[in-house]
Amino acid sequence: MAEEIIPIPNLSLPQHLFTLISPTLGQLHDNARKQLLEGIKADEMSPYYKLVTSAGAKDNEEELKKLDERVAEAEKQEGDSEANHLSRIGDKEGTIAAQKLALEKTPGLGSRIDVALTLIRLGFFFGDNGLITENLPKAERCASQSFTEGGDWDRRNRLKVFRGLHMISIRQLKAGGALLLHALSTFTTTELTTYLLSATLEQTYLLPSRLLSPHTRYYVREMRILAYSQLLESYRSLTLESLSGVFGVSVEFVDSELSRFIVNGRLHCTIDKVHSIVETTRPSLKNAQYDQAIKQGDDSSLY
Repeated sequence: MAEEIIPIPNLSLPQHLFTLISPTLGQLHDNARKQLLEGIKADEMSPYYKLVTSAGAKDNEEELKKLDERVAEAEKQEGDSEANHLSRIGDKEGTIAAQKLALEKTPGLGSRIDVALTLIRLGFFFGDNGLITENLPKAERCASQSFTEGGDWDRRNRLKVFRGLHMISIRQLKAGGALLLHALSTFTTTELTTYLLSATLEQTYLLPSRLLSPHTRYYVREMRILAYSQLLESYRSLTLESLSGVFGVSVEFVDSELSRFIVNGRLHCTIDKVHSIVETTRPSLKNAQYDQAIKQGDDSSLY
């Protein structure tokens, strides 16, 4: 059975902060503010609270004093390692120093992977891409060595989720998606992200997400191009009206969007404005293979 990972720092909190400081997500602000403050109090996150208030949330000196007192009391108690405590309260620099020290002193490959993943998770929490890219190779090297010595499937699968989420956050959607799909059947990385599926992906998860929001328009555009391409591949021609009906939008919208994609070379079709018909111009697979064979046959560098 896989070892349960303590979900610290709580990655839902920077998501709530992102929602709260995003003017376009005003309808979600009240709930985000409530969840953010409750999470900060629950983990006694005085250092993170100071960071939050500097980012635009209203400072509350009395609340901050209470948090400082609770942090001081927690530091006197036993049971929580220094590194875990610093991570829990949102002390970024303290956590990095403690985890790097642990990395130097830890001989076991599994434990070294855990430390590297903790630092990567800290990078996700604070939006520190440098911390992520610095520690991903370390985790991958340890995972590779661990695999040759007998394997550690749980940590390797967790690492795939970490890599996949990072790649999606830097717009390497295809490669990142492949990694996440590969880890789907044995998904255990709940300390990093929840396991969610939706028909309302754009509005519910992409736009409100601090990691994925910058890529929402790109993602939606690419999905639309794929959808248009798959439909047009099945027909030599379609009316604009039938296309608009399939996708539930107006004829004018389809006409405008298709025109833009055609001009940019993203769709292989033409629009007959007179008859309001979209005609595909993509060559057949057989013709494409024939053209490729002729091209290779004429390439003297192959011989």
